[in-house]
Formats: sequence, structure tokens, C-alpha cells
Amino acid sequence: MIKRTKNRKAALEKIEEGKLYKLTEAAALVKEITATRFDASVDIDVRLGIDPRKSNQMVRGTVTLPHGTGKETRVLVLCTPDKEDEAKKAGADHVGLDDFIEKIKKGWTDVDVIITMPPVMGKVGQLGKVLGPRGLMPNPKSGTVTMDVGKAVEEVKQGKIDFKVDKYGIIHSQIGKASFEPDKLADNARELINTIVKLKPAAAKGTYIRSLYLSSTMSPGVKVDTKAFDD
Repeated sequence: MIKRTKNRKAALEKIEEGKLYKLTEAAALVKEITATRFDASVDIDVRLGIDPRKSNQMVRGTVTLPHGTGKETRVLVLCTPDKEDEAKKAGADHVGLDDFIEKIKKGWTDVDVIITMPPVMGKVGQLGKVLGPRGLMPNPKSGTVTMDVGKAVEEVKQGKIDFKVDKYGIIHSQIGKASFEPDKLADNARELINTIVKLKPAAAKGTYIRSLYLSSTMSPGVKVDTKAFDD
């Protein structure tokens, strides 16, 4: 039997059993029950009424969180020399091409997002075995394969995130930090949820958003009323 820690017991006591919380209430409660000594991440889990095994029910997209994630996102831009200055001015942490491709082939992946250009995807495509399992492979659908590398870098730095439903029909994403005010956490969650709603597949039948939970690092989940996430 797994023993509950003192902090976890205290957190569970503050969550009313069976209650569905409004989004802002849930955000405030998650802050209250977070007991880590560091600025914990706040996450959202959205379970969808889809079959992710079917290609016509896949849900994937991008969204720019109004208050960012609270995380310093490290960006690598793989581009041609004529685009390097644009990428650097936009705030990219690393810029280059062949040298970084060789580093990645040897296992280096010390970045959070990789942005590249269509003309060099032939070279970047060779890195699929390294980048794919780590979720770092650039993709046109997420806006990370583009000629406008400067804009792409700026958006990522401002809080743009990529999300995708997993094999269980759940979208899991960070929406901020425990140090954020509840209203800001709720704003970020709402922006993500509204984007997911807009991406509802035509083939999806029945209830689309089946459950919503907010939680922080090592905290219990707080269930959100799916009919009141605008509150």
C-alpha cells in the first residue's frame, strides 16, 4: 500500500469530494494545496470523447497562452545563414544548421523547441530518431517549420505551446506556475480549452469534453465543471 505524505493528506482534505469546481475556483485551490519548495508547474488534463486511433478524430494544435507558461523556453533555430540574424534578434537561444545537426546526431537535445525552414527540412528530417521520441521534431502544423523564423521565435517566447491528444484521448499541458494569480491560470486554461473546442473533429460524436482537471507538480487533481469553465 502506498503511504500518503502529510502534505498530500492535507491537500486531499481541502478538496471537497464529488464537487465540480468552477475554473477560477479550481485554480485558486490548486495554488492553496501546492506544498513544493519550488515554483511548481500547473497543468491541465482534458479528456475528450474521441477515438484517437482514428485519423479523422485526431486533435492537435497550437495556442498562445495570454500570460505565458512561466517557463523560460529554450529555442534552437536551424536555418540558412541569411536567416540567422532574424532568428537571433527575435530571441533564439541557439542559431545555426550543420554544426547543431551534428551535435543532435550525437545526442544533444538541450532545448525545448526547435524551429526550422522548409528548404532545410531534408537535413533536419535525418534527426527524426533523436527528436521524435523527445517531441522536438519541427512540424508545419505547429508553426515550427516556417520561412518566418523571427515571428515563430517570438510567439514561442511569448507563450505559444503545441498540444496533442494522447492515445488515451487526453490532452495534457502546462498552463502556468503556482506563483501565478488564480485569474491568470484560469485565463490560460480557458484559452487552451476554447482552442480545443474549436478543433472538435466532425467525426466526434457524443460529449466532446468529458472531464477537466487542474493540478500542480505532486498535487492531487481538482475536477473542473465542464459546463462552467467560462467562470
